[in-house]
Amino acid sequence: MPSHVIDMFMLQNNFGTAEMREVWSDDNRLQKHLDVEAALALAEAEVGLIPAEAAQTIASKAKAELMNIPEIAQEVLKVKHSLMPTLKALQKLCGPEHGEWVHYGATTQDIVDTGMMLQLKEAHQIIVRDVRAVARELARLAQEHRITPIAGRSHGMQGLPTTFGFKVAVVLDEMIRHLDRLREAESRVFAGVLGGGVGTYASFGPLGPEVERRTMERLGLQAPNICWHSSRDRSAEYAGLLGMISGTLGKMANEFYNLMRTELDEVEEPFTSGKIGSSTMPHKRNPAALEGLASLTKPIRYNVALVQESMIVEHERDAMSWRGEWIALPESCIYLAAQLASAKAILAGLVVKPENMLRNLNQLGGLLLSERVMFALAKPLGKQTAHEVIYELCMKSVEEGIPFREVLLDDPRIREVVSQEELEKLLDPSTYLGSAPQTVDRVLAAAEASGWLKEEEQHG
Repeated sequence: MPSHVIDMFMLQNNFGTAEMREVWSDDNRLQKHLDVEAALALAEAEVGLIPAEAAQTIASKAKAELMNIPEIAQEVLKVKHSLMPTLKALQKLCGPEHGEWVHYGATTQDIVDTGMMLQLKEAHQIIVRDVRAVARELARLAQEHRITPIAGRSHGMQGLPTTFGFKVAVVLDEMIRHLDRLREAESRVFAGVLGGGVGTYASFGPLGPEVERRTMERLGLQAPNICWHSSRDRSAEYAGLLGMISGTLGKMANEFYNLMRTELDEVEEPFTSGKIGSSTMPHKRNPAALEGLASLTKPIRYNVALVQESMIVEHERDAMSWRGEWIALPESCIYLAAQLASAKAILAGLVVKPENMLRNLNQLGGLLLSERVMFALAKPLGKQTAHEVIYELCMKSVEEGIPFREVLLDDPRIREVVSQEELEKLLDPSTYLGSAPQTVDRVLAAAEASGWLKEEEQHG
């Protein structure tokens, strides 16, 4: 019976996707180990280390479907070694003559590390694809709402008007940087390893580096400059990237969660007929999808720390460090896949409420435009004097509960330098957006130029 949310039938689709679970499944993990063994055998045959017929047999038998995973698992428990039962099973399939050449010269960590990188590269393709899809949805929303006014808030309080498109463009720009980071990391991260016992290729003789190069070429991985059994920076870098992408998604979800509050009601996550918000309060339309999206950022962030802990390795290698990666990397990829799938659905169906945004902009009776009025008074009164006057009137408005507009119109110092008509224009939030729309355009242009918004795959 499953005992982890990733695999529980009633919860698994809240915490992952079937596609990403398959990448990190028992079957696929086993197959990746067998892929490495097959590529190793073929490379060794090419340089004359093992018979060509043996290599062909090993490659033809290195298929997970030919093996009994439960039996292998029981044998792992018995021999207390994670790979030997797999090697024994492959050896048996290859027969007494050719089976003796299985795993020739390699050590367990060579196979497991390289297999993990094959899985991670497979997961990477899904992550890049889905981050791109999220970026496209963000670009669409930014374009649609480039001039839709909304209250910009700092420290949780209304500050100045901005646009909803600007708010979304901030996230879009982050996502494009994440995509660049993912692409830039590929040549560093996706490397295999075949160093042998302590990484010196001793068991391969002088042909070790060439066997490694040929094996990795077959597998579509980089050959490293030096054995990385004790260098876990590749895993740590990729875990960090997953953490940053998740952080951006979590920030976005938390922002929309807050904008969806009853008192703000500026956006709403997609609502489908039959969706239930509460078991006791029938009226509730809860931000369930946004909460689910935001909730997965914490475990991914803590997994980043776990993978970084794995960088502390005893001597040339140990079994204490790398096991943290076995836990954290699959979990993080699966959780992030769920976040990306949820983000795509939320953004595609997000209900944006410009009328409520405008209502909230006017909630302070003009106080939100105090900066603008101050600068309008700066020339006739001087900037510092204007600040003092407007501060005084702002406090009066707040403390006495009088709309700021009325306080301004009642003050002779204001009437002397600004007409009522001019003041009404100054207090219109939709005309004090700064360069927000133009900045959105700049972000969109840069995103388009990056190539990441195109439907077809452009980068490795």
